[in-house]
Amino acid sequence: MDRLQAMEVFIRVVDTNSFTKAADTLNLPRASVTNIIQNLESYLKVRLLQRTTRRLSLTADGTAYYERCVKVLAEIEEIEGSFSTTAMTPRGKLRVDTSGPIGKMILVPALDDFHAKYPNVQLTIGLSDRRVDMIEEGVDCTIRVGALLDSNMVARHLNDFHFLTAATPGYLKRFGVPISLEDLDKHVAVKYISARTSRPMELHFVVEGEEVEVKIPGAFTVNDAEAHLAVGLKGFGLFQIARMLALPYLRTGELVEVLPQWKPATMETSLVYPQNRHQSPAMRAFINWTLELCAAHPLLAGPA
Repeated sequence: MDRLQAMEVFIRVVDTNSFTKAADTLNLPRASVTNIIQNLESYLKVRLLQRTTRRLSLTADGTAYYERCVKVLAEIEEIEGSFSTTAMTPRGKLRVDTSGPIGKMILVPALDDFHAKYPNVQLTIGLSDRRVDMIEEGVDCTIRVGALLDSNMVARHLNDFHFLTAATPGYLKRFGVPISLEDLDKHVAVKYISARTSRPMELHFVVEGEEVEVKIPGAFTVNDAEAHLAVGLKGFGLFQIARMLALPYLRTGELVEVLPQWKPATMETSLVYPQNRHQSPAMRAFINWTLELCAAHPLLAGPA
């Protein structure tokens, strides 16, 4: 039995919480993953995993073995890297998940630069507004907007996400241009469903340093940022949207910013990854590249 391979397979099974997903990410047949874990348990003479029809869970011995395997493999990689330039060259597969707008407008347009610097890294990029389960789905890191909720995750701040309130000229001609928050009583909104709460978000404004919520009727409600923009462009109501999404339409006059003196609060954009996951050279390269990309990106620079 190849004990190092067995450790790697065991770690991946635990991280993905699935024999099938572990097999997929390691490019191994599922039967091979099952046999490796069974042989490992037989060799150690302990049960590492409790298996049910619905999920896997670590035994006490499994938890202790997992923690030590992570450290052992990290030390081996560090030792090999100290003697081999090739071992430290970023290579291998990396799974990244990000929101649609960030992926399409910031990440994807810059991938030629990433590939030129790290040609041996194979990126799989998922675009979604939903909150993925990184451990269960085998995702190495995500780029997300909003505060970090899971204490088991590490968040690296990339930049701030700026929002504004907008409407079409046609809508404003029908309903009037609001010049105060009180004027919003005469308006309707196109609302966005929060991925965090699964509920429609009300309009929010920062007034003298305090965030104020204003509830108005919703003409339409959607759960995708680009669909939210598309419905707003139909003239169905006021809507609050990321500045970088609205910018092209503000320039052409298809959208008009309203109540600019009371903008929605900015939100943090962060690169997030599991706290106990060892950072391979490929993952470190992607993290550093993304930090540099987002820190200087004009779409994240704000109105100034």
